[in-house]
Amino acid sequence: MIHESVVFGKNVIFGENIIIEENVVIGDNVKIGNNVTIKANTKIGNGVQINDLSILGKGTSTNKKMARKPSNSADPLVIEDDVIIGCNCVIYRTVLLKKGVFVGDLSSIRENVTVGMDSIIGRNVIVENKTTIGKRVTIQTGCYITADMIIEDEVFFGPCCSTSNDKYMGMGNFEHQGPIVKKGAKIGNNATLLPAIIIGENSIVGAGAVVIKDVPSNKTVVGNPGRLLN
Repeated sequence: MIHESVVFGKNVIFGENIIIEENVVIGDNVKIGNNVTIKANTKIGNGVQINDLSILGKGTSTNKKMARKPSNSADPLVIEDDVIIGCNCVIYRTVLLKKGVFVGDLSSIRENVTVGMDSIIGRNVIVENKTTIGKRVTIQTGCYITADMIIEDEVFFGPCCSTSNDKYMGMGNFEHQGPIVKKGAKIGNNATLLPAIIIGENSIVGAGAVVIKDVPSNKTVVGNPGRLLN
């Protein structure tokens, strides 16, 4: 089902069983796979590839227990040119995917997120709301990127890293703030970054480290709890 208000560019290729809601704009040379749903008002640039079973522009929801209610903003999902979105991805509205971003299969990106140019969101990655990801960032398979996080340009996350933004785990006495990871930092496999810490420019977090305090620029931290090597 394709709503009559949808605007298409040239050479758009459609799979089977596609749903495209009202006021969607699709650029030139876009390829849309089978069983894709594109929600209302989504903006899609030129040369974008959307693979099977993905949902784009999803709205938010909540329940009574949820302390931080999701945004009710009606701003659309915006996908710039040459973005590739894998199979079974869920990307919310009020997300901006800049030119050349790659989103791997089974990944989810929540509302109020920006992903910078040419960045990679790997397979089965979760990116929570109110997070900013810079240019040429690599986030590998299975990482959990918490809400309220800042990741600057050219950062590398190895597989299965975890981050958090609530120091006291739901007590309500901590202003949510995820880690801030500065330009060029590298985070090893299975590392854990605690709330509000700062990982300095070009620093390295070793595989499996649990980082509980700030890491200076150009330093290496390893172990649990994390300790400086140099």
